[in-house]
Amino acid sequence: MKGKLYLIPITLGESSIESVIPKEVIEKVLEIRNFIVEDVRTVRRYLRKLDAAFPIDDCRFFELNKHTTPEQLATYLVPAEKGMDTGVISEAGVPGVADPGAEVVAMAHKKHIQVVPLVG
Repeated sequence: MKGKLYLIPITLGESSIESVIPKEVIEKVLEIRNFIVEDVRTVRRYLRKLDAAFPIDDCRFFELNKHTTPEQLATYLVPAEKGMDTGVISEAGVPGVADPGAEVVAMAHKKHIQVVPLVG
């Protein structure tokens, strides 16, 4: 069974987590250990805001930006193909529309990996 690809919302500016991200979304994000991200540092800080005890060292981060090669991109969904859920986190709030996440979503559809947008 394949894992799912979750499109994970993130706060913009100084918004508090509690005022923007629903509790159920936070709980789901905290279960994921594979992340496709634009900036690893931003995501690490965000995950720590969600839960100060989040096991960041147990996570894999795949950086997706203008420097990512097609060869690298082709490997980013391997965890999902092996049954592990994967999250996409954008610097733009919600990934997958006008950012690099759109490419990952298209790849997931081609590979028959379910894409689940989370709201926030």
